Amino acid sequence: MQYVLVSSCLLGNPVRYDGRGASHDNAVLARWRDEGRVVAVCPEMAGGMPVPRPPAEIEPDADAAAVLAGRARVMAVSGEDVTTPFVHGAQAALAAARQHAIGIAVLKEGSPSCGSGYVYDGHFAGRKQPGVGVTAELLARAGLRVFSEKQWDEAQACLAGLEAADGR
Repeated sequence: MQYVLVSSCLLGNPVRYDGRGASHDNAVLARWRDEGRVVAVCPEMAGGMPVPRPPAEIEPDADAAAVLAGRARVMAVSGEDVTTPFVHGAQAALAAARQHAIGIAVLKEGSPSCGSGYVYDGHFAGRKQPGVGVTAELLARAGLRVFSEKQWDEAQACLAGLEAADGR
């Protein structure tokens, strides 16, 4: 059986920066949970961030690849550099994926850790821009297929393809 890495907040766990969850009532997720496939991860908490915590964004004109290369930072709205916990959390998520031989992840869109289609522009003004979060970037580099919570059906199709290839 293939496992799936899922952002903990999508399971309703109150781990987001604002102390809330982002629960999703989705048939695919419900089935995965019932089948025991879900490995929950909150990279920010795994990196040592508290709940609640100040909102954070990748600094303007930078991206997750630059953060991982040490050329850019993740900054909290308070002005604190929170790059280190974001990178450590991404590494923890990758370690969990490797431990369970996970090939796909469904992560919270828009997060500076987990975004897979967009992130915020670094000005804390609510403006979205195409891009990925630090964890999504690291997982994708390691060969995982990364989906957002808006792509459950695509993630399920990918999982079915992985299992067919494995003969599971």
